[in-house]
Amino acid sequence: MIRYKQKTLRNGLRVLVNRDRASKLAAVNILYKVGARNEEPSKTGFAHLFEHLMFRGTYAVPEFDIPVQMACGENNAFTNNDYTDFYITLPKENIRTALWLESDRMRNLNISEEAYSTEKQVVIEEFKQRYLNQPYGDELMLLRELAYKVHPYRWATIGISPEHIERATLDDVRCFYNLHYRPSQAILSMSADIDEDEMIALAEEYFGDIEDLGGELQPIPAEPEQSEPRRLVVERDVPATDIVIAFHMGDRLSEEFFLGDLTSDLLAGGESSRLVNRLIKERGLFSSVNAYITGSIDAGLFVIKGRLMPTTSEAEAEAALLGELRDIAEGNISDYEMEKVKNKFEANMLMGEINIMNKALNLGFYDFSGDITLINREAEIYRSLTREQVMAFAARRFTEHNSSTLIYRATQKTE
Repeated sequence: MIRYKQKTLRNGLRVLVNRDRASKLAAVNILYKVGARNEEPSKTGFAHLFEHLMFRGTYAVPEFDIPVQMACGENNAFTNNDYTDFYITLPKENIRTALWLESDRMRNLNISEEAYSTEKQVVIEEFKQRYLNQPYGDELMLLRELAYKVHPYRWATIGISPEHIERATLDDVRCFYNLHYRPSQAILSMSADIDEDEMIALAEEYFGDIEDLGGELQPIPAEPEQSEPRRLVVERDVPATDIVIAFHMGDRLSEEFFLGDLTSDLLAGGESSRLVNRLIKERGLFSSVNAYITGSIDAGLFVIKGRLMPTTSEAEAEAALLGELRDIAEGNISDYEMEKVKNKFEANMLMGEINIMNKALNLGFYDFSGDITLINREAEIYRSLTREQVMAFAARRFTEHNSSTLIYRATQKTE
């Protein structure tokens, strides 16, 4: 169990702290409630761009990494469709350095023409290398666009096109920063062997005087319920054909999230899983298979996919994947499988409570999700799920009218 205290500062900043008496380090995490879902369809990739820009320095600190290194610390960040996260680990005696740096760049980022121009080119090159010029690089981008028609999950964190960042002005970028990088749009979480009230007082000291300036956020449109199957076939210069099938499911706080997560592990949880044993080892239909959920805050996707062997037809492969889903819906699940998956979830959660950085990250994430108590209740939720609930979930969600199928076909090469 992760014990914590929480407080909301007058400017809207959420603060969550945990005392970890076993560590000599401090973990400082700041989550900004901005991801790709907060972007406009004509201006995508901004959240990811700011993951880069936030390390470019402020008016007071021209190079962010130098004070971190001088304090014997490490720092990094990541962006997804829902939020952007920055974290620092350092000796607990130096926790003030981390708080000073994070509070400084919350409102004083130096978004100069030079910094913006440099990071813009870095992001554009990343887009081209990882998504446009990489085998299978655009596969999940195509799947998102197929499965979502209204919700901004229809584009990836990197954005729809590198042209959006290419044509963005400095004013566009500064407006995005002012709107999203402010106290009421942030969650500060800390874990260290420091009294919890003292950590809250430190948060007040460094962040309490920051004004919460910025405009009103635009509401995120809900995705309408899918009523008919969708299908897309593309040809690419790749070694083998992929078949990817996505099904809409509930949001992060719904029971369906846990049922979908458990189902994906029943199907693809390791080398002894159903998909590996049946479709690779026994039938030899695929070279690789997987099932997973997108794990998004708003209503997400359950995805099942496989990479075909040269002798496998597309029809045979698709039928095999759907057959495995049908098997779940019909309740062909052993007690051993259910127990194995539940034990894995419980073990992973216990391991996550050992690492000090994981504690800080999880405090921020679960607060952002809308139910901080889940940080200590998820193992219990997974443990309570039944075969009958999994069957009902599979029968309800793995239907033809709720499916989006992408055939990512390898181009036939002629001699």
